Amino acid sequence: MSTTLVLARLDEGPEIFHSIQGEGASIGVPSVFVRLSRCNLQCVWCDTDYTWNFEGTSFTHIRDADPAYRKPPRASVQITLDVEAIAAQVLGYRCGNVIVTGGEPLLQQPGVAALMSALRQQKPEIRFEIETNGTLRPLPEIERFEPRYNVSPKLTSSGMSADRSFVSEALAFFRDCERATFKFVCGRDEDLVEVEQTLTAHSLPRSRVILMPEALSTEALQTRRPWLMGKCLDAGLRYSDRLHVAAYGARRGI
Repeated sequence: MSTTLVLARLDEGPEIFHSIQGEGASIGVPSVFVRLSRCNLQCVWCDTDYTWNFEGTSFTHIRDADPAYRKPPRASVQITLDVEAIAAQVLGYRCGNVIVTGGEPLLQQPGVAALMSALRQQKPEIRFEIETNGTLRPLPEIERFEPRYNVSPKLTSSGMSADRSFVSEALAFFRDCERATFKFVCGRDEDLVEVEQTLTAHSLPRSRVILMPEALSTEALQTRRPWLMGKCLDAGLRYSDRLHVAAYGARRGI
């Protein structure tokens, strides 16, 4: 029986696309993105809330302020495919870097491992990144492919409580993994205070910490970029822009 993954749906197919990595440690790298559906957190400013904020759920989001906003039916934004079909589409781009994103990809670890195996068998030099909220520890089946982990712990401004956002066992794994970097989304001064508290509480290495502005639009990015760049200078922490937001705004699949 084939292993399957539940992906985000874009138009009539899966959200798999070739683009430039727009943020984090590998910013600027040409990559193929595979966006999975489902998440174990529900951040109020999430820019991919269609992976979890389905019709019939009670989750809140900043989009609720828009009178025209309607939560999508689950079937309209999810698609299930076997890993062989996903791998074939990914390999069609002839790109050496694959980013598995979400949602929360580590909710589907057996399928992700099977996809990585299928891709590595056909293209041994292919590299992997997994974008995660850092609440789930990767299984050995994932670790054997030595992916880069782009870990984005959620601050309380996301609407998530600390007991849901910060799982000590998982964070300890990522702290001890040199392939992991920590990216914090910041939109206010209080976020910077919480970042420092989090680094201390979980002994996270400052050399692998990145701050990125909260921004769902080019206008918000332009406003917060200089503010956060200054804060990064003060704190001695790395800054990440959001190239895709700067170039395309809220458009998907690019």
